[in-house]
Amino acid sequence: MRLHRPVLRATVPALVVAGVAMAAWAAWLGWDQGYDVRGDGAVSGPYQVWQVAGLAGTLLAAVCAAAARGHSAAAVGGTTVGLTLAAYADWSDDASGLFIVGVGLVMVGGFVGSAVVSAVIDTLRRERPLTR
Repeated sequence: MRLHRPVLRATVPALVVAGVAMAAWAAWLGWDQGYDVRGDGAVSGPYQVWQVAGLAGTLLAAVCAAAARGHSAAAVGGTTVGLTLAAYADWSDDASGLFIVGVGLVMVGGFVGSAVVSAVIDTLRRERPLTR
C-alpha cells in the first residue's frame, strides 16, 4: 500500500513534533525522580524550576518552527500526544493511580499552550507572509 503525499504532509510533522516532545521530556524531566527534603522537613520536587523552564523553551521552539512552516495542527497534536505519552510512561509506576490526574493536566496544558502559540504564529504568518 502506497501512502499519498497529503497523508505524509500531515503525519510526518506531527510525528516529528511528538518525538521532540517525548525526547525533551526525557532530557529535561525524565532523569529526575527524587524529591528534595529541606532542613525544616518540607518536601519539594521532583522537578526544579529550571527543568520545567527548559522543557517549555524546547517545546516553544518546536511548536514555533512547525507552525511557521504551516503545520499548526501538527504542532498542537504532536505536542499534546508526545507530552501525554511521556508523562504516562514516566509516572505510570505510581501505585495510587493518581498519576492519571497529572497526565490529564499535562495533556490539557500541552494542548492549550501549543494551541495558543500556534494561533499567534498563524496570525503573524497571515500578517507577514514568509518569503522563500
